[in-house]
Amino acid sequence: MNINQPATESHYQITNETHELFLDLVIFCSLIRKSPILAQLKMSTSFANEQPEGFKNHVVNVAIVGASGRVGGHIAAALIEDKKHQVTAITRPESTGKMPSGLHDTKKVDYNDHASLVKALQGHDVLIITMSVMAPKENTANLINAAVEAGVRWIMPNEWGVDSPHTTAGKDTLLGDRMLATREHIVKAGAGKTQWIGLCCGFWYEFSLAGTEARFGFDFDQKTLTLYDDGNTKINTSTWPQVGRAVSKLLSLKILPDNKDDTSPCLSQYNNKSAYISSFFISQRDMFDSVLRVTGDKEEDWKVTYEDVVERFQRGQKLFFEEKKMVGFGILLYARMFYNDGSSNFNDKLANKLLGLPTEDLDEATKVGIKMWHAGERNMG
Repeated sequence: MNINQPATESHYQITNETHELFLDLVIFCSLIRKSPILAQLKMSTSFANEQPEGFKNHVVNVAIVGASGRVGGHIAAALIEDKKHQVTAITRPESTGKMPSGLHDTKKVDYNDHASLVKALQGHDVLIITMSVMAPKENTANLINAAVEAGVRWIMPNEWGVDSPHTTAGKDTLLGDRMLATREHIVKAGAGKTQWIGLCCGFWYEFSLAGTEARFGFDFDQKTLTLYDDGNTKINTSTWPQVGRAVSKLLSLKILPDNKDDTSPCLSQYNNKSAYISSFFISQRDMFDSVLRVTGDKEEDWKVTYEDVVERFQRGQKLFFEEKKMVGFGILLYARMFYNDGSSNFNDKLANKLLGLPTEDLDEATKVGIKMWHAGERNMG
């Protein structure tokens, strides 16, 4: 419309309708001003110096499920050692697992008792879930629902490993859909008040090295090694202590930038996202070289065979669907993540430097893995 032309009756009609829409928008905004969703949105895009009086710009109270377990134990120990959080273990009444020393509290709760779970989680900023792959699926859903009702602001779901959602590898390994469903559950139930934060660390190095031939291909009793393809495909992999340190450092970040000039990292940057960390970017050949250094063996002391990685993956699938689920799953999972397609290469996303994680000694981690093998710690759980 030419602004130099006189206004017409239709022009005034359009203007009045626009004005009414504007008034409706003002009323709508005034109604949702106190909405928790809007409040969370404001906080996620603003600064600590703009928050109400009493706002604490750091996480204090952390609840962890699985604190007596392997990765859960390392996470709990790292949080306790850093002395920046009060750590509470959430466990089943019948659990006999040994808890790390220094916990703030231990709460024994029936995971199917919603009211008890809510009560146990009240007052916590973060819920960390670490459970066996064999744990009932409904346990995770129950924990999420209770955490949301209890006002927990962040949930770290049970996805301590490969980067699966939204990838072909995720579909192939049967992990992607499950992880994605958990994340979507948190987003939907949390309604902007509760967020998820993932930790992608690749395979656990010492655990995988100590596993049967189904994992990294080693059998330390028989001194045999199966190399996938030529054994030179590199993957990101992490030790349990590095995972523990990463979680502690992540939850030690300030929640929001202090002000508009503050460019330091903060926890809210990871709302509904994953942090990526790694101990080593190595191939099976690199692992074998480390094993030889640690044991003093020579390569000729070992029997090395080769298997096409795609055929190995398909063999694992067949075993899995023939009800040999544990062995089959291990074979298909590890074989698929050794495809030479970048599935296990996330070097460009690493937050190691941002979190101040140390550079680790591969041979020291290999010693731990070999010790675990000889101690019989080879199960898939």
